[in-house]
Amino acid sequence: MAESVEPSLDDLEEASLVEHIRRRTFRGSVGLVVDSAFFLFGTISTAWLAYLVVTESFARGWQQLWFLLVFWVVVAYLLLPRVHSILTLFYVPDYFIGRAKTREGLLGDPVNVAFRGTEQQIHTAMIRAGWHTADDMGLTSALRTVRGTLLKRSYPGAPVSRLYLFGNVQDFTYQQEVSGNPSKRHHVRFWRCPQGWLLPGGHTADWLAAGTYDRSIGISFFTLQVTHRIDKETDKERDHIVATLIESNEQASVELIRNFSTGYHHVNGGGDAITTDGDLPVVDLREIEVETDVDGAAATLEPTVAPTPSAVFSETPIAGRRRPASIYLGVLLMVLRVLSALGAAAVVAFSIGDGELDLRTLTGALTPADAHFLASLVAALFVSVALIISALYSVLAYLIYHGHNWARFAGMGISAAAVLVTALDFINGGPEITLQTNLVGLSFDVLVLLALSGTEARKFSHRRAVERREARRERREAKRLLGRFS
Repeated sequence: MAESVEPSLDDLEEASLVEHIRRRTFRGSVGLVVDSAFFLFGTISTAWLAYLVVTESFARGWQQLWFLLVFWVVVAYLLLPRVHSILTLFYVPDYFIGRAKTREGLLGDPVNVAFRGTEQQIHTAMIRAGWHTADDMGLTSALRTVRGTLLKRSYPGAPVSRLYLFGNVQDFTYQQEVSGNPSKRHHVRFWRCPQGWLLPGGHTADWLAAGTYDRSIGISFFTLQVTHRIDKETDKERDHIVATLIESNEQASVELIRNFSTGYHHVNGGGDAITTDGDLPVVDLREIEVETDVDGAAATLEPTVAPTPSAVFSETPIAGRRRPASIYLGVLLMVLRVLSALGAAAVVAFSIGDGELDLRTLTGALTPADAHFLASLVAALFVSVALIISALYSVLAYLIYHGHNWARFAGMGISAAAVLVTALDFINGGPEITLQTNLVGLSFDVLVLLALSGTEARKFSHRRAVERREARRERREAKRLLGRFS
């Protein structure tokens, strides 16, 4: 009889790890399918909302055509970005082609400069060359930009829109304002190259960058959004970036890769014409000396261009946050939905017995006192149910804020169900959806669905879910090891 061999502890640990990876992969695949379904449903819901908004605008007469502004906002900032996100999955390659991408997947600015060196060496060289770091994109920085543009006041830290390379948003951005007007500026985005990655042709680079010149404020050709319009001569901006670095940093050197890509004429993600000869300069900053503090750590250099006192609301740079804006927006909309539901519940509750919902019209056998008591009981029950549902919805919003993926799915499911019920009722001849009926409530549900099904919200919740699972796994492993040695 063959002797049975007991599995070793290492074999058990390896099998446990393989099983953990298999479950994690399966869970991620299912989550991606569910997210994709919500994303598609949200896009369809937004198209329907745009239709309802434009029909409502014309139904209200020529005096109310300002409502078309709402239609433009829905189409430009909600519908078209979603449509492009879906379509670009089919026709834009998912590998390096020398172009950055917008969040929607549209081809953006050309990658026209490469760098060798550390991040701190780049910061040191750029600041010495008179460049200023751009603030993170957000509501506060956007308001500062609008104020500076309208009043033609300087804002050297004006934010730059997000572009993506290697699947990541730019690591940081530098810019030079022109004539103290945020609408005109030089700017360059930086991305860290993946470890071990080589440029086409086998060339080595630590960082890639895309530099363009903003010439004015305009409307995007593809999304109809307000954005900066860039100058088509991107080679001039490329040469300007390299020239400022070489002139201000003696240790810097540059090597030019001729015909790195075929010269072309095209458009960027905003519909602006761009042209390039295809050459790629590689700026070597590895000899740049980085100043250190007393502890030997890299010192932070002060920008050579400081904001003027009258330029912005605050002189403090705007720091980035790990939690994306879409999560904040989704939670805020859920809170507003709760408040509106409680208001509606209060109106209905107080209307019971006032003649519109008087129970005496339903039960003539009741005395006025009994009818009043029954009406009060129904009102109390109605308000109690509304409070319970609102409390559960608020708890869901709290969990979404802290990155619980299942709570995000539940929130999207509730909003999707509400939109679907409203749509079926509308298709089956129900009441028209107008501003006086359910258009506002439907808009809340669609916006919640859009905010929570976006890419940034999905990545944030998925990352938090993975972190929690890994923390639980580490605690279990610690307990197991503790039990083995105790």
